[in-house]
Amino acid sequence: MIIGNIDLGPRPVLLAPMEDVTDIGFRLLCRRLGASMVYSEFVAADALVRMVNRSLEKLTVCEEERPVAIQIYGKDPVAVRDAAQIVVERARPDVLDLNFGCPVKRVAGKGAGAGMLQNVPLMLEITRSVVEAVKVPVTVKTRLGWDDSHKIIVSLAEQLQDCGIAALTVHGRTRSQMYTGQADWTLIGEVKRNPRMNIPVIGNGDVCCAADAVRAFEEYRVDAVMVGRATFGRPWIFKEIRDALHGGSHDVENAVESQFAPMSVDWQLDVLKEQVRQSVSRIDEYRGILHVRRHLAATPLFKGLPNFRQTRIAMLRAETVDELFEIMESTRPLLPREV
Repeated sequence: MIIGNIDLGPRPVLLAPMEDVTDIGFRLLCRRLGASMVYSEFVAADALVRMVNRSLEKLTVCEEERPVAIQIYGKDPVAVRDAAQIVVERARPDVLDLNFGCPVKRVAGKGAGAGMLQNVPLMLEITRSVVEAVKVPVTVKTRLGWDDSHKIIVSLAEQLQDCGIAALTVHGRTRSQMYTGQADWTLIGEVKRNPRMNIPVIGNGDVCCAADAVRAFEEYRVDAVMVGRATFGRPWIFKEIRDALHGGSHDVENAVESQFAPMSVDWQLDVLKEQVRQSVSRIDEYRGILHVRRHLAATPLFKGLPNFRQTRIAMLRAETVDELFEIMESTRPLLPREV
């Protein structure tokens, strides 16, 4: 699949943009584990224009994570255009992505993100202005529509393509669904089958395992799949998917130096420890541990361990790396082994 001049190879698997999750450390880890391209946390256009430091920090990119996309959102065409130019100048992303899909109230409720699904003319105006303003490929991420009565994605996809975007990501839910219920891939497939569509179509929503990704490619014929919440505590899902898609023939660098075979439970535990180290080195010990706790809480690695509740509580209360690693290591003998 090619976006602009970025060749992502056949059947690429992408890391979805997620606020307070896809920072540079996590993006690097996912790239090393097989993600074909990674996306930044979304950045508010008006904050970039006002040069808010916290937003400018999100533009930090390193060469090792490329190809990388920076995602921005906003509802004012001038602000979004100006923010796009700031992003390109400061971060030099391989791709600039426009967020027309975030469903949370503080974004969509103010008319940005998925709120744009209620104002398609403005969405198209913003898209055209950004495409004309920057020299990098511009892509869009959006949803099926505002609610079940307004699933407009098939016609909207054509309109966005006509604005000059280089690829379209479709999350298979409406804004009213938020993140509940099941993602509906039938309309994603319809977008892809539309003979007028000639840009790559990326499917997103409920890709939770390798089988889901294989089904997305084979049944719905998407050009790429995007994985979001399933990466929590499981960044190795990219290797799982790529092994299923390509027979394990690809060359993915191991995330950590380990005496254990890749994908073993011991190796997975080492990956989580490396994620902790990266988070701490990027921020500081206390806040770095806080930042990575959601991954430790969500990881399937510890699922089913006997009497794990108290260990989990202790893990989430740990305030130093030594304390946390001691608790994590105590689980190693209990991890399930293949027979």
